[in-house]
Amino acid sequence: MKRSFLLLLTSTLLFLAGCSMFGPPEPEGCEGNGFLFEDDFSGERNCGWVEYEEQGGSAQVENGYLQITSREKGQFWWSNPGKNFSDSVISVQARQISGPDDNAFGAICRYQSPENFYMFLVSGDGYYAIGKFQTGFEAIQYLTGEGTFVYSDVINQGTGINEIRASCVANELSLTVNGILLATVTDPTFVTGDVGLGVTTFQQGNSIIQFDRLRVSAP
Repeated sequence: MKRSFLLLLTSTLLFLAGCSMFGPPEPEGCEGNGFLFEDDFSGERNCGWVEYEEQGGSAQVENGYLQITSREKGQFWWSNPGKNFSDSVISVQARQISGPDDNAFGAICRYQSPENFYMFLVSGDGYYAIGKFQTGFEAIQYLTGEGTFVYSDVINQGTGINEIRASCVANELSLTVNGILLATVTDPTFVTGDVGLGVTTFQQGNSIIQFDRLRVSAP
């Protein structure tokens, strides 16, 4: 069974909190076409994602992807575009490029601060979870599978592409992977906030994930 992980309240939080103090660049032309927000990471427009290079992790928009790397076991690294939504449905394609399969990556919704947000995760070895970080808790709280990750053969393992769909509507949170609904839970903690994408690894090594075709739509 996949282990839980701690949010290390050190460089990860301090660095990303520092980024948000200055704020991401103003998005340009990233709404429309029936979506609240969209990005294909082509580099033709600036959609506001925070980019950084730190010892423990990095996030860069390059070669048509948002690529996020987690280099330290147990640290969660992410990026946000600086938006604010209440009810929303996030879809994104994610592919593991390298690193241990014992990892976790996916979408973020209702991000309020580095200590307060929901996450919708899959892993390179076929597990999934819906969880949240919340002020006052050092570790992620899992809302699925009796408080842990759950295995599913719906998830493409290794370097296979996974279509992740995270729905945050009122108090209902749902995770769909590759067109199959895997979990629905209820939680009233967060009602509005930013979206995002993130990566962690449970084993030592560089876990590198490429994200593409992000879409945020109304329910």
